Amino acid sequence: MRHTITGDNLQFVHVELEPGELVWGEAGGMVYFTGNVRMEAKARGGIMEGLKRVFSSESFFVTEFTAESGTGVVAFAGRVPGKIAAIDLRGGKTWVFQKDALLAAEGTVQFDIAFQKRFGSILFGGEGFILQRFTGEGTLFVHSPGDLVEYDLAAGQVMKISSGHVVGWEDTVAFDIQTVGGLKTAFFGGEGLFVTTLTGPGKILMQSMTLPKLASALVPFLPRQSSGGTSIRIGGP
Repeated sequence: MRHTITGDNLQFVHVELEPGELVWGEAGGMVYFTGNVRMEAKARGGIMEGLKRVFSSESFFVTEFTAESGTGVVAFAGRVPGKIAAIDLRGGKTWVFQKDALLAAEGTVQFDIAFQKRFGSILFGGEGFILQRFTGEGTLFVHSPGDLVEYDLAAGQVMKISSGHVVGWEDTVAFDIQTVGGLKTAFFGGEGLFVTTLTGPGKILMQSMTLPKLASALVPFLPRQSSGGTSIRIGGP
């Protein structure tokens, strides 16, 4: 399987499949595919794995794409402006991702759920209680709003990240939540009371924009209902 990622902030991932190769994706992520590719909705992994996907905010069914004759092409894109990252899981690697990060994966990639172990991480981490865990000898494609940056932490190296900006991390990385510092910093620093703390070794993936921040930035420009009917706000807030 070969792939290319094109575009800027509205990216596609184009996947080339040889006969017999398979890629699967979340419902609604496919943009187009060539005529020699067969598409089929499946409860991949059976009922239990389907339920796990539902618990992690994904769909019960996934869509599988298989090339039947010659090289086939299928393309996927995210639902909001952002970036796509290709994660190579070969060599026994395991990655953990926040919910909604999955876009598509090679047929050899397995999905499971992971749980936050610390109570503070559940309440204040911004990544949620149920996370997604991926393993297998293949490539995984994830999508997140904004731009993406990957950082390779050395053993014992710590990265502190604004809550909600963590997309995923290798399972060798330790995850925790800490307060930002003193009361003055917490209340007047503008960054909230808590930060996500990741400790190496291992790779981490971070995003420049979160969906709640994107939604909040768009609110002033959305149509507003007034007593005289619908009014549309043009220009600044």
